[in-house]
Amino acid sequence: MGKITVETCHIEGLKVITPNVFADARGYFMETYNYNDFKEAGIDHTFVQDNQSASVRGVLRGLHFQINYPQDKLVRVISGEVFDVAVDLRTASPTYGQWYGVHLSADNKKQFFVPRNFAHGFLVLSEYAEFAYKCTDFYHPNDEGGLMYNDPDIGIEWPIPQGMELLMSERDQQWKGIKA
Repeated sequence: MGKITVETCHIEGLKVITPNVFADARGYFMETYNYNDFKEAGIDHTFVQDNQSASVRGVLRGLHFQINYPQDKLVRVISGEVFDVAVDLRTASPTYGQWYGVHLSADNKKQFFVPRNFAHGFLVLSEYAEFAYKCTDFYHPNDEGGLMYNDPDIGIEWPIPQGMELLMSERDQQWKGIKA
């Protein structure tokens, strides 16, 4: 392996990936995805769709999940910084309803692997951020579910700076809690 470092957390399946970055006076080079390295790290999936979004400071997207066509996601930030969160929705899991968050930025170049059957969302901390992710299934517009970002039963500790106004879609403001 050697081209990536993989960290696990207390929730089985979630992984934070840090690529090996080759930098010099000209800039840097890194592999953002190599099937063989990821397979060796236990992420043996076929990604079928790449997505990218741009958001301004204070945008909170999520927490989203797919109901009938769940997706594994490999997410990263290519400009700016976000706080990225995954919530375990696997009802048979000992960590059901628990969350894990990680700072992803253009500077740290970390990626976050979020397996299927997790809710996912992020908060933009920089003035602007571009967010890119790979998915293992295609987007189905009528298959999306969600959880409210501040559900007290989940208890996500969003790093919302004092004075930051959250910007959310109308739909994201309507989601219910995990026990609803």
